[in-house]
Amino acid sequence: MQERALKVLEFMKVREQLLEHAVSSLGRDKIKDLVPSTDFAEVVKLQAETDEAATVFRIKPMIPLAGIHDIRAHIKRSVIGGVLSPHELVQIASTIHASRQMKRFIDDIAAERTELPILLEQVAQIIPLTNLEQAIKLAIDESGEVLDSASELLRSLRHQLRSNESRVREKLESMIRSSNASKMLSDAIVTIRNDRFVIPVKQEYRGHYGGIIHDQSASGQTLFIEPQVIVQLNNQLQDIRVKEQLEMERILSELSAHAAEHEGELQVIVAVLANLDFIFAKARYGKKIKATMPVMNNEGRIALYKARHPLIPIDEVVANDIMLGEEFTTIVITGPNTGGKTVTLKTLGLCSLMAQAGLQVPAYDGSELAVFDAVYADIGDEQSIEQSLSTFSSHMVNIVEILNRVDFNSLVLFDELGAGTDPQEGAALAISILDEVHNRGARVIATTHYPELKAYGYNREGVLNASVEFDVETLSPTYKLLLGVPGRSNAFEISKRLGLNDRVIQTARSHVSEDTNQIDNMIASLEASKRQAEMEHQEARDYLKSAEMLHQDLQKQMMEFYEKKDAMLEKAAEKAADLVDEAKQEAEQVIRDLRKMRTEKHADIKEHELIDARRRLEEAAPEIQKSVKLANKKTKKQVFMPGDEVKVLTFDQKGTLVERLSANEWQVQIGILKMKVKEKDIEFMNTPKQVETKPMAIVQGRDSIVKLELDLRGERYENALLKVEKYIDDALLSNYPRVSIIHGKGTGALRQGVQEYLRNHRSVKKIRFGEAGEGGSGVTIVEFK
Repeated sequence: MQERALKVLEFMKVREQLLEHAVSSLGRDKIKDLVPSTDFAEVVKLQAETDEAATVFRIKPMIPLAGIHDIRAHIKRSVIGGVLSPHELVQIASTIHASRQMKRFIDDIAAERTELPILLEQVAQIIPLTNLEQAIKLAIDESGEVLDSASELLRSLRHQLRSNESRVREKLESMIRSSNASKMLSDAIVTIRNDRFVIPVKQEYRGHYGGIIHDQSASGQTLFIEPQVIVQLNNQLQDIRVKEQLEMERILSELSAHAAEHEGELQVIVAVLANLDFIFAKARYGKKIKATMPVMNNEGRIALYKARHPLIPIDEVVANDIMLGEEFTTIVITGPNTGGKTVTLKTLGLCSLMAQAGLQVPAYDGSELAVFDAVYADIGDEQSIEQSLSTFSSHMVNIVEILNRVDFNSLVLFDELGAGTDPQEGAALAISILDEVHNRGARVIATTHYPELKAYGYNREGVLNASVEFDVETLSPTYKLLLGVPGRSNAFEISKRLGLNDRVIQTARSHVSEDTNQIDNMIASLEASKRQAEMEHQEARDYLKSAEMLHQDLQKQMMEFYEKKDAMLEKAAEKAADLVDEAKQEAEQVIRDLRKMRTEKHADIKEHELIDARRRLEEAAPEIQKSVKLANKKTKKQVFMPGDEVKVLTFDQKGTLVERLSANEWQVQIGILKMKVKEKDIEFMNTPKQVETKPMAIVQGRDSIVKLELDLRGERYENALLKVEKYIDDALLSNYPRVSIIHGKGTGALRQGVQEYLRNHRSVKKIRFGEAGEGGSGVTIVEFK
């Protein structure tokens, strides 16, 4: 990648912002070396690892990366036999602990049904060196002090040291508390000089205590004397201190050797933690600038939706759609220097560099970028005083270098192409340069204020004119990119708004050629038509969405109506059957009573009369008509296949079988509706028909309070989840059995986040992707408990 392009497009500033999100020096070192990759497979993997880290960061933002140190120099010294300091050993233990924590953290999240193949592969390399970590922590505390528990000998030596110090202090304190000590001592304290206990004695009483003089005050009036009576005790203390130091060195030497034995594992831990710190830094930065993962391709195709320049504050920047590489490979942005053209160039260039470096880009989900072998940029004032080059000459030197290297897999950005020289010659050069780069198959965006280039896009295939919108009312640019509309001069309108005399403006217009006036009028008409088309397109989308919602409501209400109808028929049939059974039982009781009466009272009742009476009672029972389907029940078993044309007996309607849902249920298309019908309620009609898989337009009434589907397309991740949470609550309050959430396909980040939220919702029974006619994997169907 050209170093000059990285500088001109300010990729270095992005790296500086990224540095703020690294936790350790290891991660910062990797960020400092970050450059865009030109290998497609590598870029895809870099984007995937950043997306995994972003997923983890959304689930659990507290990443356990604290306590990481760059211990590579420590490991190297231990391997060559060096003795590490307590602080260096503590850093090794801390880094091992951080690696264990990170491994457990990733494993736990992956166990919660979150797919993290790249991060799992990273932490799988970590070998927990628990023994080394515990050995260091048992011997050295966090402040770097060697503990008494490091060895029995050290414990014993320190016990002796404390006992001897206590005896020395007692002797010296008894001396400074004596009756005449106040006049002989400068201060009644015990202090230390040269690791030996001393007392401050006035100069004139230096011979009273005897012993050794270790120091004196700046004035010479006070001497720090070790009295003769404690010289021997101090000598013993020194001897114990020497033994203590030797024992600590032995302990540190053993721990250093232990660390050297695990050189390979420690180097792997350092490498993995450095990479994880780097990956999560990219995820944090992406969240800060509200970025998403772009879909990468190696076909030179660019589709950025609502792209923003990452270095401009979000509340100030204007987002733009930038399309390139499919219907057209060159865009020429014309118009005066009103601002916004250069920002558009830099936005596209910087987003491409960021994506190839594995960073997410500040654009809507579903944006697409290509992996280029090189990005070339000729942007800004290139005047060089040191090289005695004018602006035009400096630009031309850079353009010559670009033309020597550019090929079909390059992205080229020209700012004010041909500027700095005679307008006529500059325009001719600009056209020639654009032709050369365009014919080589490169992807090109160029800005220019030359009117001659307005016709460039109309005369060449694969070239599109564009401009940056200017609001004459406010005399300021809107920074909105208008694809397909060339720029026009606004000098006359601006002058008129500022109060210039109409006579002067009309005279100026007379000096402009008729062709130029016609072109400007054409451009103005194009701008107005484009704005009108955009408004009408948005209105059409709103109507379509409303229609879809209304259709969804009607479909749901019809399904609920037929479900209630079936339920009521079944309930009525059951009640009627119960009444009939009750009547039969009563009739049987009457027959039994009659027989008993004949036996007991010798009544003249013949048996055939009893039988005839029972028959007439049974015939009097009402016949239960459960539904039309029972009256028209099929007499033979029919094998159904998707595509068969059938009659739905329950509704007395023709329909087409779409698919078998279970052993005894089918999904049937009746007109524009799809519904679930039991196999016993359908009748074959002998005319097979192809299944209509075309998606249906659906309509929703504008007065509906809670709609049956939520459209999240174009929403940012955080806003989308807030909308899902509120929508699910509203749907539950409305007693909806199921709803649809439209998230689109895109990169899958929004879909995964929505489904993760739904799986954890206590009122959600199950979720599934939509069928072919319901939106496929771009829609999640939610069923409530």
